[in-house]
Amino acid sequence: MALSGVHKDRGELRIHESLDELGTDLADYIAELSETSVKERGVFAIALSGGSLIGLMGKLCEAPYNKTVDWAKWYIFWADERAVAKNHADSNYKLAKDGLLSKVPIVPSHVHSINDSVSAEEAADEYEFVIRQLVKTRTISVSDISDCPKFDLILLGMGPDGHVASLFPNHPVLEANDEWVTYITDSPKPPPERITFTLPVINSASNVAVVVAGEGKAEAVHLAIDDVGTDCPPLPARMVQPTKGKLVWFLDKPAASKLEGSQFSE
Repeated sequence: MALSGVHKDRGELRIHESLDELGTDLADYIAELSETSVKERGVFAIALSGGSLIGLMGKLCEAPYNKTVDWAKWYIFWADERAVAKNHADSNYKLAKDGLLSKVPIVPSHVHSINDSVSAEEAADEYEFVIRQLVKTRTISVSDISDCPKFDLILLGMGPDGHVASLFPNHPVLEANDEWVTYITDSPKPPPERITFTLPVINSASNVAVVVAGEGKAEAVHLAIDDVGTDCPPLPARMVQPTKGKLVWFLDKPAASKLEGSQFSE
């Protein structure tokens, strides 16, 4: 049985007994948002990250979702990407293509990956340009409180250091608020060159889900969600706070093991 609760300012928490249960709940959640968005807007604009997230989305390739989801209305983006070739083992595009996109009938022209033949800086500029064009046509909504794109769903993983997308702790890129897409050349995790959505874009989404599994991330989950006071600088994951959208945390028991337990109910 999953535990769920709402933290007063950190969104909804869904804690699962197993990765299998987490995967099913995540698939249900994504399928439901897809259906709502297609009904309301005719499209579903979703941004993915890399890491273990894609594996945990695997149930979408299985029945019933592979038949019931309106895949032709999906537009796929990446919240961050490594500046490597698309067939490189480190590529988030390759991870998503192998684990998800090649297994469901998504329209190839709706998949917006980054240009892997230019520098990280140029790739970030090009990606932002593409998103701006799609905001103009309302394929991607626009925030009603800023000019930022308003993705229907941004899916994020989180590292043991509390990073999300390619926004790392204490990195100057956390302050970037003029661009929608920016780049870094000094990632603390290889590969060093990456592009990433900025915090204002993440926080403008209609829905943000942070998916975290494993005991190695329990301390970061605690620091990202619990009231830890003002002594320690906020982790990037804690800075994810949708302005008008909904934030949901999908956690397995080990990842949630250091959370203060008062806010949950079965």
